[in-house]
Amino acid sequence: MAHTMTKNEWQAFLSEGTRTGKLATVRADGSPHLAPVWFLLDGDELVFNTGEDTVKGRNLARDGRLALCVDDERPPFSFAVVHGRAELSDDLAAVRHWATRIGARYMGEDRAEEYGARNGVPGELLVRVRIDKVVAVAAIAG
Repeated sequence: MAHTMTKNEWQAFLSEGTRTGKLATVRADGSPHLAPVWFLLDGDELVFNTGEDTVKGRNLARDGRLALCVDDERPPFSFAVVHGRAELSDDLAAVRHWATRIGARYMGEDRAEEYGARNGVPGELLVRVRIDKVVAVAAIAG
């Protein structure tokens, strides 16, 4: 039966497996931009990397508001939508550290360093999201 997830449930849901987040940002003209991202939870914050010259990177530098949707497309279907504000950092040590950890989640520990080296370079940003609101429902079709 469908139910609203508790904080512990949605944090576990966001951290399970290799589900990508669908990141929504605001373009300069006010229209939405949507892009998939790899991410991790760090306590009560969400972290991911992006290039400073990407559409999402430019959007977040101008307007830090975002929403990130993660869903399970298998029955009985579940989702979590995180709303928050991004804080950007170009500190190379932090960018590489998180790029390595994110690489481990999505590509495995054996390739983590490879992805850290690839994504932890000048021009890449660490995005840390202060979560303001979460809407999460489990077992929608249950």
